[in-house]
Amino acid sequence: MDPHTSGRGPDRRGVLAAAAFAVLGAAVAAPAARAVPRSSGGRARLTLPAPTGPYAVGTVSRHLVDHRRPDPWVTSRPSRELMVSVRYPARDVAGHPRAPQMLPGEAAGFDRLNAFGGVPKGRVDWAATRTFAHQGAPPARRRAARHPVVLYSPGVGDPRSMGTTLTDELASRGYVVVCIDHTFDASAVEFPDGRVETSRLPEEYERAEREGTFVELLKKTCAVRVADTRFVLDRLEELVPAGAEVSGVGMFGQSAGGFAAVQGMHDDQRIAAAANLDGVLAYVRKDHNPGNLSTAARDGVDRPVLLMGMDGNDHHTVPSWRALWDHSTGPRADLTLRGSRHAAYTDVVAMLPQIIRQLGLPEKTLTKVIGTVAPHRAVAAERACVRAFFDAWLRGRDGGEPLHGPSAGWPELRFVR
Repeated sequence: MDPHTSGRGPDRRGVLAAAAFAVLGAAVAAPAARAVPRSSGGRARLTLPAPTGPYAVGTVSRHLVDHRRPDPWVTSRPSRELMVSVRYPARDVAGHPRAPQMLPGEAAGFDRLNAFGGVPKGRVDWAATRTFAHQGAPPARRRAARHPVVLYSPGVGDPRSMGTTLTDELASRGYVVVCIDHTFDASAVEFPDGRVETSRLPEEYERAEREGTFVELLKKTCAVRVADTRFVLDRLEELVPAGAEVSGVGMFGQSAGGFAAVQGMHDDQRIAAAANLDGVLAYVRKDHNPGNLSTAARDGVDRPVLLMGMDGNDHHTVPSWRALWDHSTGPRADLTLRGSRHAAYTDVVAMLPQIIRQLGLPEKTLTKVIGTVAPHRAVAAERACVRAFFDAWLRGRDGGEPLHGPSAGWPELRFVR
């Protein structure tokens, strides 16, 4: 079942949060921030955790058009349009404002599909949150202008900004990070001309339930994400900061984004390493259901892969992860975040505790969505693991303690052999 809606049936608040769609999953989780701003007009206002690396972070947004591909969700559209955000190490951020986590149209769409059980609509000012990435800041100068690049894909229904805590962290450590919005999948995507395209998946889900085509919908959703990923790879040279040379490409994502990362690596040799944050690799209703494996799970992969699961999800308990593990020839690691639920791998881990405090919601709202893991420790562990993984396989550096095995320094992590 979806951790947001356990015990409830699907409703119009967002069928993407219903149990049947949780396997691909919209989920939000972010670490507890240091300072909590006062609510505005009765609405909660939120902060995100600051990145910890030596670089300030810059960001630009790009509108990409794939003229070779009609839009798969709206067939009257002759081209597939995407929005991406590029995070990068910045040289000087003076005079460059901090970017919003969501633009107004994106915030309104996200609120409409609010999947957090117990959080009322209209009570959170999603557009007020500022990231630690500065708009249009000049990129940092480096002796050798070679950058490892990491792509990020969010869960179903989530905007690309719901991985900000991890993407800004990587950029502060010297990575260029390209965050992908999957148009008509994400809750809302705002384009430079002011147009806002909202998710078509609630209607698609209802149709699939009526017609008995749920598996086909899952396959299409994942295939579109992989096609989007490969198109972004085609345009990568123009997305990295001017004068920089791409030195290696990795990919990570949460839920369906984690699926896209592993499947993308299976399908495209340009992806050198993939990290999957609690994404099932099969077209099934529940993570622990067997069958309907993706080709990535069925064939395995020959490059490094990191699996990070919520409590109870590992390669012994999730059939699609077991298939990937058994069939892969590349290096692999499997870590469980103790006490976590599916949403603990997105920005809500930091945001939801603030919402609960400001709106006076019951504590069970928190444990239903992100589990019992301490939010600030979840953030620290996820940052350490994702950074260590890409440092090891894109930079050739020692991956660090979290990937070496069980560690007293990381009691939240269970190293799965």
